[in-house]
This record gives sequence, structure tokens and C-alpha cells, in this order.
Amino acid sequence: MFLKVQLPWNVIIPAENLDAKGLMLQRSIVVRLLDDFAKKRATKDLGYYLAVSTLESIGEGKVRQHTGDVLFPVVFSGITFKIFRGEILDGIVHKVLKHGVLLRCGPIENIYLSCMKMPDYRYVPGENPVFLNDKTSKIEKDVVVRFVVLGTKWLEAEREFQALVSLEGDYLGPVS
Repeated sequence: MFLKVQLPWNVIIPAENLDAKGLMLQRSIVVRLLDDFAKKRATKDLGYYLAVSTLESIGEGKVRQHTGDVLFPVVFSGITFKIFRGEILDGIVHKVLKHGVLLRCGPIENIYLSCMKMPDYRYVPGENPVFLNDKTSKIEKDVVVRFVVLGTKWLEAEREFQALVSLEGDYLGPVS
């Protein structure tokens, strides 16, 4: 789910990027904010950072004593992506394993769909392994699959989420 959030942030501008004209300073603050935002990637509470939409305010800069850099408190609106239990989403299969498949959905790379949560599907091994059901519906690499989220897990070290999903429910499975 996409979330619109308002975030306070501290932007540090190196002393060499400061100039007497305010226009270049504001540009430096925005560029540094976007760079910091992209590097942060995700948080447990808000999910994956996707975009900065508006810069709400730039506070008064405070000079850091030893470096001469200036810290500006800023407030901005942004868009994040976080999945929740019970949510129905579409993902793309990127790996087929004997006991399930791995999917991607937006910025989330590790979504696991166990064969136990794919009713009526059976594993067919081979060079290009697939899961088939009696209606000849196929789950294979690069297929779009609609699923329901059973649970998520935040991995602090990698700054990413993992999810466990299911096809148990109406209108879930491969999307044509």
C-alpha cells in the first residue's frame, strides 16, 4: 500500500557548498535531501521510501562546531510503500523452487509463496520448473501472480522486508 507521509529530516550541507546567495543554498539542501532519502531505502514503520513530493519547510541552519558544516532541519512530504497482512497485491515470479516460488512486488524482492499455500498446484520439475493445476493454469518464471499477504518480517541489517503470501482465496493466482 502506498502511504503519504510527512517527515522531519536533518540535512547537512558541507561548508564548501555554502554561498551568499540563498538560491544555491536551497538547491544544495534539496539535492542533499534527495540523496539522503535515496540512501535510507526503508524503515520498519513506514516501509520503502519512494519519492519526495513537496518540501514543506527549511528551518534555520545550525553550524556544527568542528567541521563548519551547517545542519538544516527540514520537513517534507513523501510517498512510501509498505505491505500489510491481509492486503491483496500482484507480484512477478522471479524464481521457482521445489517447495514454492519467490516473487517481487514493487521494491520488495523477497516474497515467498509456499507450495502449501497454492491449493491444487503441483510442482513439475525440469529445465524450466513450473507449478501446474488441473485447469492448466501455470505459475512459472516471469508470470504475474495475485496473492494475499499472510505476514511480513523486517530485516534491520538489510533494511528490507520479507513477506509470506498465499493463493488461498477468491480470485487469487496467475493473472492473464
